[in-house]
Amino acid sequence: MSNIISVRRRRLILGVGASAGSLLLGGCDRLSNLPLTQSALSSAQWLTRAAQRTLVSRDALAPQFTRADIAPVFRANGTTDPNNPEYQALAKNGFRDWRLRVDGLVERSRQFSLDDIRSMPAQTQITRHDCVEGWSCIGQWTGPLLRDILAQVVPKPQARYVMFFCADPMDNGSDYYYESIDMRTAAHPQTLLAYALNGETLPVTYGAPLRLRLGRQLGYKMAKYVMHIQLVSSYKPFGQGNGGYWEDQGYTWYAGI
Repeated sequence: MSNIISVRRRRLILGVGASAGSLLLGGCDRLSNLPLTQSALSSAQWLTRAAQRTLVSRDALAPQFTRADIAPVFRANGTTDPNNPEYQALAKNGFRDWRLRVDGLVERSRQFSLDDIRSMPAQTQITRHDCVEGWSCIGQWTGPLLRDILAQVVPKPQARYVMFFCADPMDNGSDYYYESIDMRTAAHPQTLLAYALNGETLPVTYGAPLRLRLGRQLGYKMAKYVMHIQLVSSYKPFGQGNGGYWEDQGYTWYAGI
């Protein structure tokens, strides 16, 4: 399988596998700019998401597993070796010169080295990765909670979303992978930035040096090769305004499981 599965195939999978319920998982920020039918759908999406969060505790956890459940080989998703000269140079140097930039609607912007990230209190969790293509895989992930990193930059009250900008170019190289989550998801106790997989330094194949891990959402939300985090009031100014690379191709934004 190629590093980037064709948009056509993913759209086919989405169209065949998506039910009316799954279509109701997207965000509501698009309401004012869509035709009436799309506005109605987006309204239903918002209501379904709100109902889910009413019924499920804010801190409800995804299932965690034992070491015996860890897959012998964790299946890689998406890009496995970014065709990006800047990233390749960082990887060749063991990411010693890599910096995670965190800015936007924060009181103080910061840049974190990999050593900075590794020196923070870390969480280790054994969770299942669920891919929109229908497969799943269990692995052990280690890294700091995203909320602990954000606490160091002090989000401003108007910050509603966290944007993740990545090193992997998509399609013809003119676009780069990006994703977004809301502040509530960012504060979840299973939302972390992982630098290790199964007790070993995170390999390039799986998103080195740092990737997002979410407990209760589908795999395409879990951005790899994270370079820049930005807190914003809306994700609409980015890409095509849908909150992520695959969301711009028609996938739902929330992607809850």
